[in-house]
Amino acid sequence: MAIELPDDLIALETRAWAEIQAGQLTVDTAAAVHEAVTALAGETGLSRYDVEMELKRAVRHAEG
Repeated sequence: MAIELPDDLIALETRAWAEIQAGQLTVDTAAAVHEAVTALAGETGLSRYDVEMELKRAVRHAEG
């Protein structure tokens, strides 16, 4: 399933992923991603889980 992800959400997840890899994920960053994913799910009628999995796939596995 392809979900159209807004650029600002991709940027947030990219920041969160960089923080995770550095061992420095902040509560603020994690909360911002969660809130944005939840908002997009509500706007599109998709499940939050599906939106989050598509986002992680797009950011964390972009090369593969």
